[in-house]
Amino acid sequence: MNASSGLNPGIAFWLDASEQGRCVGATCRCARGSLMAGFFGLALPGVSVTLVTLPTGCQGELRAELCVFISHARKRKQLVEIIGVYNFKGGVGKTTTAVNLAYRSAADDWPTALWDLDPQGAATYLLRRERQATGAAKELIRGEAALRDAVVATEHARLDLIPADFSYRRMDVHLDKRQDATTLLLKLMRPLQAKYACLILDCPPGMSLVSENVMHAADALVVPLVPTPLSARMLAQLFEFIAARGWHDINVLPFFSMVDRRRALHKQTIVELRERFPAILATEVSYGSEFERMTARRAPIESYAPASAAAETYRALWREIDERLTSLSNARAVRRAVGGETGEVAAESDLVGSPWSAGRA
Repeated sequence: MNASSGLNPGIAFWLDASEQGRCVGATCRCARGSLMAGFFGLALPGVSVTLVTLPTGCQGELRAELCVFISHARKRKQLVEIIGVYNFKGGVGKTTTAVNLAYRSAADDWPTALWDLDPQGAATYLLRRERQATGAAKELIRGEAALRDAVVATEHARLDLIPADFSYRRMDVHLDKRQDATTLLLKLMRPLQAKYACLILDCPPGMSLVSENVMHAADALVVPLVPTPLSARMLAQLFEFIAARGWHDINVLPFFSMVDRRRALHKQTIVELRERFPAILATEVSYGSEFERMTARRAPIESYAPASAAAETYRALWREIDERLTSLSNARAVRRAVGGETGEVAAESDLVGSPWSAGRA
């Protein structure tokens, strides 16, 4: 499939994508010559990167065009986003967030799958499916079952579910026996990229090999924070954990959840944490009765109350996450393509930041 980006006449980009949806390169032409660049700004595997030098004079134009190109590619659903929803603690609105974001992603015409990794199966319940008890964790990790075979449809267009399995409670035990203990879930998800533009992972609380797998795989880690002093400690620990492992390409996107601005402690904590952690998203999710109705209705809020304040809040949260991911994708694409001020594209070994790349450390 060849898809011309239709950008400025001076520079044209296009993708050649195989039936697996793999990006195999991009061509850049400019007024001072033409070159073939193995362009690795996309979160897709199968890219062959060649060391090239950009012609003098077109680097600034190329930077701008790459940003437009990445934005267009994301809109055409040619990029696969992996979004983990995670917190050390339970009871912070994690599953509610995962389900509502997954619904909004699908409503934006992104084919979406939600993987319920929590053996309690709350996301599975909210999407009107049943938690399994098939021993899937052991079979998946041993390679005796394929993740795509576990996918089920939901009642919502373009939204599929990988239901929770009670055996996930022992997933750490099975992962610990593997040499690829922190990368295996990413490998299991790779075949899904041909079908989905967005994968959302509802993670169990706590720090475990499962959560390390999610951090390793994710483009973004969305972190619901109840505005209390303990959240500041948790967020600092999370940033330290990620930094210690050198996972510099994961985007941690915290936001305030279950907010009650009538409480002085909530208001004070929000101010203090925003000063300390500028990465916290602007959208705040207030606690309200709509979340209790969501459990009773077993459906994403927007599906039955699209005009409610809660539905609009999750639309705003999704827009903010989407904008942040687009901006960060553009920045990574430009860095990788032009190599900073030198204009050199780095060698393949230096370009393994994509979560779909097998080489991520």
